[in-house]
Amino acid sequence: MDPLDDLLRGLRANGAVLGTPALPSPYALRFTDEAALTLLAPLRGEAWIVADDAEPQRIRPGDVAVVSGPKPFVVTDSPDGPPRAPIDTTCDGSIGAHPMPGATKGTVLLAGAYHGRQQLPQRLREELPTVAVVVSDHDCSPLRDYLEERIAAGALGRHVGLDRLIDWLMVCTLRDWFEVNSPPWYQALGDDAIGPVLQALHTSPAAPWTLQTLAGIAGVSRTTFARRFTELVGEPPLAYLTDVRMTLAADLLAEPGATVAAVARQVGYADAFGFSSAFKRERGVSPAAYARPA
Repeated sequence: MDPLDDLLRGLRANGAVLGTPALPSPYALRFTDEAALTLLAPLRGEAWIVADDAEPQRIRPGDVAVVSGPKPFVVTDSPDGPPRAPIDTTCDGSIGAHPMPGATKGTVLLAGAYHGRQQLPQRLREELPTVAVVVSDHDCSPLRDYLEERIAAGALGRHVGLDRLIDWLMVCTLRDWFEVNSPPWYQALGDDAIGPVLQALHTSPAAPWTLQTLAGIAGVSRTTFARRFTELVGEPPLAYLTDVRMTLAADLLAEPGATVAAVARQVGYADAFGFSSAFKRERGVSPAAYARPA
């Protein structure tokens, strides 16, 4: 499994096409989902994203933006226009108690929220800026045409097919962004020795890995492997393995009916006690407390 795929595993969007059928100028929407990540893609017209700790970013049809949360942010037709009170909205398509007026022209915005609880991997969040924009260099017209047809038919709001389209856009957008802004662990995928090890760790995190077995996959000595892995990835191999296991454990603990003992076995621990100690050390809470609904 690709490490980036592993980071995105289990994330599911709550999405909508916002606009009735379009957002006429002037408009300003404050997104209040408190989502870990929010995907935004204008299907018609353009928009500006205004978020704390970031310069305003303009997005046009074909562009896709990912905003890191959970702080609210504003989407508007102009960051420099006259001040206006933003209307609160969420990615499920509800625009507070203030429905936008209908219009034949304006911005049509595709939006998806990814909540993910604490299990959204910190490695992904730490590498992304507050607003990451990927400018389209390929033809997205089939997707836009399909959504325009649905809009014309009155099929606004949230539905499962739209959520899956947003998931597809999220994966493609993040892959494009990481290709250009490669962090060390992503660059390490292309290394002849460390790349296969990363694939193995993410494919079988519960396996009884040791430095010796991992060095065997890398095809180098244990000392050379440990040094090279740490240089390329930014942390020692067994520390990286622990992070992979705890991320998987957090996902599993969030599932209905999950037990600490079962999750411990699924992530490579022989007993619940050792797993609980490791999880609390890494996440700051016990597995049982983490799994308990807030």
